[in-house]
Amino acid sequence: MLKIIFTSEDILRTRVAAAADPVWELVLSLHLLQGRRREPLLAEWRRSTARTLRAHHAAERFRLLLALNPPRGYFPDFLTPYASREGFQAGLEAVRGTPVEMLRRDLTRLAEENPLPAPAAALARGDPEVLEHLTDSMLRYHSLAVTPYWSRIQAAVEADRARRARAMLDDGPEGLLASLRPSMRWADGVLEVLDYPDSRELYLGGRGLLLVPSFFCARTPVALVDPTLPPVLVYPVDRLGGLLGEVAPGTGRNPDGSREALAALLGRTRAAVLEAADDGCTTGEVARRLRISAAAASQHTTVLRNAGLLVSHRDRNTVLHTLTPLGRAVLDA
Repeated sequence: MLKIIFTSEDILRTRVAAAADPVWELVLSLHLLQGRRREPLLAEWRRSTARTLRAHHAAERFRLLLALNPPRGYFPDFLTPYASREGFQAGLEAVRGTPVEMLRRDLTRLAEENPLPAPAAALARGDPEVLEHLTDSMLRYHSLAVTPYWSRIQAAVEADRARRARAMLDDGPEGLLASLRPSMRWADGVLEVLDYPDSRELYLGGRGLLLVPSFFCARTPVALVDPTLPPVLVYPVDRLGGLLGEVAPGTGRNPDGSREALAALLGRTRAAVLEAADDGCTTGEVARRLRISAAAASQHTTVLRNAGLLVSHRDRNTVLHTLTPLGRAVLDA
């Protein structure tokens, strides 16, 4: 179990990442791609990605990258720099600029558990050409395996952020931390990550915690090993909302705010329910906003959910509804 120890200042400085982190998604997708665990919602992604890599004769090109990301156990902290929260290119630049001491330390630890290819020795010395090769491999892999699914990844992460925002609004920072159950448990200033592969404690010491919702994170949240690095906890999101459809490219919302075509397609009440769910909305809020009964609101959200336009998450006595990519495409059309 991982125990993350908070001070009162840490609670106030805890926040959720503004968007999906492209470097974390890349690294965690490599773990899933090589692992034996079957993830039903990712079966097609896995087949398609493996097929694409074979078609690009990627065995040698990605050999080092794959070796640095084994399906289980330790993987190097330097592959997921804090700078990646500013975007993919910022993350790659940070990887290229990793201090030699960190490279040597991380790769020495990785080599204790996994065989590494010959270029890893030069990487541990900070060889610029090997670092360039590594980040080029990351860029190429990202374009093949992550970019085609990015709209789905973003949609699933945004749906999760809506849940966390609601928890924060209702119950403050501690409500946000409590909302991370069932894979985590919050009590008395300690966030316990259940089923964590190691037993250790992380003292935040006033630095706060960055929570990173991730599409490709497996069932167990992930933290950096080095306690001196900026504290980050990556946790899995519900992937269902990201796999129900693609966001179709378009010009966005109708400039005059008209919903006539949508109302004609769905009916005025269901069109209004869909619009209410744009920023996340509970069943009770749908009922109050539309001045309909709770039973009617529940019926309309059920129909929209069954049509793949909404995804619903239960938290204790409330159900929060958010748009799927297909629902957003319909709303924006």
